[in-house]
Amino acid sequence: MDEDARRRHSSSFGAAATAYAEHRPDYARAALRWALEPAPGARVLDLGAGTGKLTATLAEVSGDVTAVEPDPEMLAELRRTVPDVRALSGSAEAIPLPGASVDAVVAGNAMHWFDMAVAGPEIARVLAPGGVLAGLWNVVDDRVDWVAGLAAVSGSAAIGPRDTPASWRVATATMHLPTTGEARFGSPEQAEFPHGQRRTADSLVATLATRAGMLVMPEQERTETLDRIRAYLASRPETADGEFTLPMLTCVLRVRRL
Repeated sequence: MDEDARRRHSSSFGAAATAYAEHRPDYARAALRWALEPAPGARVLDLGAGTGKLTATLAEVSGDVTAVEPDPEMLAELRRTVPDVRALSGSAEAIPLPGASVDAVVAGNAMHWFDMAVAGPEIARVLAPGGVLAGLWNVVDDRVDWVAGLAAVSGSAAIGPRDTPASWRVATATMHLPTTGEARFGSPEQAEFPHGQRRTADSLVATLATRAGMLVMPEQERTETLDRIRAYLASRPETADGEFTLPMLTCVLRVRRL
């Protein structure tokens, strides 16, 4: 994805902030505990926090959480849904916190939008020595037959890079973090944790409609894609009637600031 496309996709969520908050899944608590395990203290920054899906889980695990989000509509939704957490306007490239002020920086389904050439040193600046940077991604488990079929029918705009276990491993293995100079990070570690989301066919379609690729798609193509997904779900016994669990994994990439 070129830089213009990356910016267009990353800025697409604000218009769908309410739907995003309603339909996007939370994160497996075991994944978050593993992400924070090496942190030298309890001060956590949720960077690119969106509507607070990860923030809410963080608030249950750690008592000292700050959220930073660049999109005003997403930030307003975050403040509404997680009112007890300090939420600031800012970005990964310009974090509104002093140096060495947090022990961990986490990002939920957001790190791939960061310009790491700028964000890497900025994250290192706010991290205390030995602090942890961790990205968490919820992916669908396409090792399950009907989920693999869903991925094939949906196309890359709805289920794309980093949205299945194998593609996530490849994409995060090539993420660029500073390894020299003062703002350097250690070797990355990857881990995956079982997760799931209770859905109906309608709510799963609504969830996929909040993906960045879907939000920037021309309206007619978007409608046709969602109709195709809806027809597929109606054809499968696992998803045709009532509620079901969408098999997922919360995948984590973590590194330590050296």
